[in-house]
Amino acid sequence: MNKIKIKQCVYECINTVNQKDRLLQKQTRCFPVPHIRFDIRGKTAGMALLQRWELRFNPVLLDENLDAFLQEVVPHEICHLLAFAKFGHVRPHGQEWKNLMCHYFNLKPKTTHSFDVSSVLGKIFLYQCECGPLHLSIRRHNKVQRKEAQYICRVCKKQFLYSLSI
Repeated sequence: MNKIKIKQCVYECINTVNQKDRLLQKQTRCFPVPHIRFDIRGKTAGMALLQRWELRFNPVLLDENLDAFLQEVVPHEICHLLAFAKFGHVRPHGQEWKNLMCHYFNLKPKTTHSFDVSSVLGKIFLYQCECGPLHLSIRRHNKVQRKEAQYICRVCKKQFLYSLSI
């Protein structure tokens, strides 16, 4: 049911954009409704795949935060698509994107969500530096184990040392 609400919200947002552009005679073409998928895992709420004209959403965070998705996440991701369509490759949360958030949806541009992500967190690994304990995701832990990455503390400038998994 929530997926249907998101699809409807995407349709309504695109319709709003097309109507505003038509009224202001800024756009001769209409933006199509993007393809929508519900397959993101982890802490990311939504993602815009610009060249594919596609939106992806996290189904777990969606079910836990439906209202915020409808009011913030969907317009946020649509504005990424619009920024790409109107301006080409620009900074993801740059001035163009911010202006679109305000113009089309009258929203204060926020770059990140503040959802409780405890239900989507994977296994956490405890690392240590001179400042104290640090938590790394399984992805970062695996990169350290495969010697593909080293992580340095921003404060003490020392390399993280593996301690144990939580």
